[in-house]
Amino acid sequence: MSQANLNPPEMQRYVVEHIVKNDDSTMHSTQRLRSFSGRLPRPQNESDYDIWRSGVELLLQDPGVSDLQRSRKIFDSLLPPAADVVKHLRSDTPPTVYLQTLDSAYGTVQDGDELYAKFMDTFQDAGEKPSHYLQRLQVALNQAVKRGGVLNRDFGRHLLTQFCRGCWDNSLITELQLKQRKHNPPSFAEFLLLLRTEEDREAAKTIRMKQHLGSSRPRAAAHAQYAYTDSTEKGEIAALTNITQQLAQQLADVQKQLAILTASQSSSSQSALKSTPGCKLGEGQRAGKPSKNPSSVPKPGYCYRCGEDGHIKPQCDNPPNSALVATKRKQFTEKQKRWQQSDSPSRHHLN
Repeated sequence: MSQANLNPPEMQRYVVEHIVKNDDSTMHSTQRLRSFSGRLPRPQNESDYDIWRSGVELLLQDPGVSDLQRSRKIFDSLLPPAADVVKHLRSDTPPTVYLQTLDSAYGTVQDGDELYAKFMDTFQDAGEKPSHYLQRLQVALNQAVKRGGVLNRDFGRHLLTQFCRGCWDNSLITELQLKQRKHNPPSFAEFLLLLRTEEDREAAKTIRMKQHLGSSRPRAAAHAQYAYTDSTEKGEIAALTNITQQLAQQLADVQKQLAILTASQSSSSQSALKSTPGCKLGEGQRAGKPSKNPSSVPKPGYCYRCGEDGHIKPQCDNPPNSALVATKRKQFTEKQKRWQQSDSPSRHHLN
């Protein structure tokens, strides 16, 4: 049999009209919009209005879907109370009317200038990555563009300018030379890729540094924090460290002088007690036995930084421990009081 007898034109036309077209219609019918109800707080399985509307805009641009099918898909994706807003519309209502009605109920009511001012007041939060901050800026700027607050051709320039204003990582801005690119700003996708690449490089470097220095040591952690400060902050830290060391040295000198002065006063009091004629023996003392020396002046003997014994603050590498220092200070104060009470009878006898 010839090829024409195997595939006659009538059979080919039937296949095209009934099978291929039915497959296309089946494919379009399976494309459904995400659900939207307008409830607050928003359920986890639903999208917000802006995301839902973006899906509707893509549906409106599909040439293979009729207006009746678009209106039906929009209505089928709505849940109460959003479905109640458009329930009064007829089935043959154009999809643009559905959108206008829903925009009046759930769309943004702020004008373009207010949205642009809100965009200019968007800054990087504490602990937020620069790439996440850029995504927040992009969402805010898109809203201002839709409402006419910013021209679409100036999108990249405004995005780059505000990022340089609101990002607190000056080293990142300098490394990527972002301020020099204001006249030829990158696209959002290129900009986001630059930031994510730089963040990944810095994270990998931090991991290598911790592995090399040891993340459990206090000095390594201090070195890691010191390495990520700029030159101005490093100078200020060095100056404060120098001042702190000088004050600690002066405090140690004062403590030594105070200990020497107290010891000299104690020895002079002891000499005066021995040289005084007719001095009565105190209670518990016997004739023929030498009198006991006064108790030595109590000394702190602990570090004012970490609270441990055996060293002083200028020589301390341990982390600060204010609770232990406060406990040791309280114990030292009680020891001084007991020494003063025990030393007061001998002073009264000298008088």
